[in-house]
Amino acid sequence: MPLLLHFGLDQQEPTADEEDEVSAEIRAWFEEYKQQLRNEGRNEGRAEEAARAVLTALRVRGIAVPDTARERILAEKDPETLERWHERAIVAASLAEVLDELS
Repeated sequence: MPLLLHFGLDQQEPTADEEDEVSAEIRAWFEEYKQQLRNEGRNEGRAEEAARAVLTALRVRGIAVPDTARERILAEKDPETLERWHERAIVAASLAEVLDELS
């Protein structure tokens, strides 16, 4: 019942002002939710791009990347970790120097 009261759905005939207020609340919530989804998608795309940069640096350097390490790199979502791995991949002599967790 509290949800019905909040949106004014318990009343027989809401006034135009009440309908406008409810519509504005729903619209604001929807816009906030839409922005949240955009941000999440953007962050996922950036993480995927950073992971691919790590893999590219390793490939160019001739460092073999087993499937388990590849999966670990692609699954990583923390931008700081991916940046650190990318920096290491540029100068590392081995995969273990890049992904210290796997050594």
